[in-house]
Amino acid sequence: MDPMERLFAERACERVIVDFVHRLDLGEPASVAELFTEDGVWEWPPPGDGRRIRGREALRGYFGSRPADRLSRRLMSNVLVTVTGPRTARSVAYFTTYRVDGHEGPGAPVPAGPPVQVGHYEDTFRRVDGSWLIASRTLHLPFGGPTPTAAGALTGKPVS
Repeated sequence: MDPMERLFAERACERVIVDFVHRLDLGEPASVAELFTEDGVWEWPPPGDGRRIRGREALRGYFGSRPADRLSRRLMSNVLVTVTGPRTARSVAYFTTYRVDGHEGPGAPVPAGPPVQVGHYEDTFRRVDGSWLIASRTLHLPFGGPTPTAAGALTGKPVS
């Protein structure tokens, strides 16, 4: 693979990684399914809860079921994409998630608390019809806790 092709492939995969979190936090969560191949997989293996979602339609339903009153922001960092062939790549990317449930929309900001998740994604990518898409995403979550409510965040009271 020529160095420019490799660079373009790496950048395209990085774009998908960032697009995923933008769609979850600022867009339509169900639309993240479009970033996966038709047979794409999202999973959280043990010691996580063992969740495994396969196929674009199932992914659309899963991500579309996100609570409407959830406010979240994910920070992505340490994105490392490795092109493994002309149509394949893999990556590791760290994420930090801040979120609350029970958010009532625009208005005063919710006081910032600690992140509810810090982990990393391991992705595989496949180039399909000229576009790089996620073939599989595996969530690894060494730091995690419950999602607080907006009311709890505003009062400063811990939420279990």
